[in-house]
Amino acid sequence: MDHTEKTTKTTNTDGGAMAEMPDKGLSVYRLLPSLSEYQTLHLNNFDAVALMRWQSAGGKADRPTRLRAEWLGEKRWSKSEFPTGYHGAPILSRRLVERFGGELLTAGSLVPVDIDNAKDDEYSLYLVEQVVDCLDTRRSSKPKRSGEIKKEVFLPEALPVDLPAFRLPQFPTAVQWNGWAADRLVELTGDEIEARLLWSENPKATPHPDPWGI
Repeated sequence: MDHTEKTTKTTNTDGGAMAEMPDKGLSVYRLLPSLSEYQTLHLNNFDAVALMRWQSAGGKADRPTRLRAEWLGEKRWSKSEFPTGYHGAPILSRRLVERFGGELLTAGSLVPVDIDNAKDDEYSLYLVEQVVDCLDTRRSSKPKRSGEIKKEVFLPEALPVDLPAFRLPQFPTAVQWNGWAADRLVELTGDEIEARLLWSENPKATPHPDPWGI
C-alpha cells in the first residue's frame, strides 16, 4: 500500500485516546478475498437483500441481528478469515476480531453468522453503522443507479481517520476502509485479502480502475 509515514495519535469517537500508530498518509480501500485457494462464504440472498435495505433506509427495527451463509470452494482448501467479497458485508473470523481489538466497535457492531453445516466456525458480520459525509462530490464520479461510485475523491479534512471503516450517504451499501485498518487486516491475513485502493492523498498513488467490480 502506498503511503508516506509519520506518527500520530488518534482518538476514539467517544473521546478516549487510542495507542499511537504510524500515520502513512490518508487513504481509503475496498477489501475483498484474494483469488488464492481459500473457501469463501456465500450469503443467504434474503439476508443480503435485508442488509442492503437497512443500509439504504432502515431504522433500528430493521437492523440485522443474524446472517446466514454457506461455504463455497474445494473442501481441501482452508477457510478464509475474510471470506466474502460482498462490498457491504465484511465478515471476519473470530481470530481477526480478537486480534484487531475493540477499535472495530468504534464504527459499528458484530453480528453472528450462522454457517450451514459448520456450527463450530465462529464468524461475525461487521455491521458498519457510521455514515460519514466526506466525499468530494465535485471531483468524484456520479453515482450509478445502484449507488456505486467508480471514482471516489475524499475531503481530507472530513475523512473519519479514527474509524477503521465507514459508509457514505451517497453509496450506503458499501464499506470503505481507512488505510491503517486495511494495513492491519492484510498484515493479519497475508495472502487472503485483496486491498483495492479507492483514494489516496498521495498524488503518486494510482487508484484501482474498477474497485467495486468482482
